Amino acid sequence: MTTPPFIPGLDLSRRFYVEAVRPVLDEAASGMVHSAARLGSGSEVLGFDSARSADHEWGPRLQIFLTPQDAIRHGERLSTLLADRLPKTFCGYPTHFASTGEVGIGVMQMTDGPAHHRVDVTDPATWFTAQLGFDPRTDVTLADWLATPTQRLAEVTAGAVFHDGLGQLAPARANLNWYPHDLWLYLLACQWQRISQEEAFVGRCGEVDDELGSAVVAARLVRDLMRLCLLMNRRYPPYSKWLGSAFARTPQAPELTPQLTAALAATEWHAREQHLCHAYETIAALHNQLGLTDPVDPATRPYHSRPFQVLHAERFTAALTDRITDPGVRALPVIGGVDQFIDSTDVLSRPELTRAAAHATLTDPKR
Repeated sequence: MTTPPFIPGLDLSRRFYVEAVRPVLDEAASGMVHSAARLGSGSEVLGFDSARSADHEWGPRLQIFLTPQDAIRHGERLSTLLADRLPKTFCGYPTHFASTGEVGIGVMQMTDGPAHHRVDVTDPATWFTAQLGFDPRTDVTLADWLATPTQRLAEVTAGAVFHDGLGQLAPARANLNWYPHDLWLYLLACQWQRISQEEAFVGRCGEVDDELGSAVVAARLVRDLMRLCLLMNRRYPPYSKWLGSAFARTPQAPELTPQLTAALAATEWHAREQHLCHAYETIAALHNQLGLTDPVDPATRPYHSRPFQVLHAERFTAALTDRITDPGVRALPVIGGVDQFIDSTDVLSRPELTRAAAHATLTDPKR
């Protein structure tokens, strides 16, 4: 089969819904209220797909949302009907997804029989709970926010809604559009704290001739600075495969990218530290531009009596924490959400924090 011209996945899914799926629904379920969208996992949802993406879990696919009652009564029938009625190809792409042998992973393939399509027929509560562990159509709790990876929040708030007859997708996505203000301050504070924990290690490793260790620490700091920049721009940081792509779309990327790239390319710790310090000062200036706290001196400085140059990023943590007024947020340890918590130096060195977080997770009935 000739490879068709690449079409961005969201455009393909939108056309697939309008031209192929909607006519079947209108004929077989006339009057049944539904919503249609392409949300969830997949590079196309975040807008990072390319022709390479077509090798698995990419193609003409979407979600059809029904009321819970209609999903129970008609979901299986509609899915079977779509398998029989959908065209074998759409815009040159097969609508049948064959199993690759990996659980849940399919690849487009021609078939002579019914299509094993990727039009998922479900209801909003079931789908959101499967994706997030909670239903955002109601109140989103502090535990919900903290326990949900930013990748999942990005997947649910990005993508596209093609039709919202139920009127539930837009409010649910709006509830997740961004963190509540005090929680945003807290997560920014925790991200600065991560930087504070390790910024001196670039020089400390280098001082004992561990250039590899110094480079590893620098790479961790570069990742944390990129995530911090995204958080400052009110954008959910995606997981590692798309972190650089998302960061490249921030207004600060043209200035920061050369600095971060130079830090990663450096083969000697003094140069590595110098490039990181330039990046620290650039992002510190961005913090002050946001006006979330009183201005904090963005200049780097010596690390106490040791011969290392750092930002002392804990100063930004303190400034942000001072502005938090919500007592529930103020009471939280400075370890952040699940993405920040999992390899925090504070957590690794303070096992009581691990135990407290695990206890909170296990005793939360929704986890």
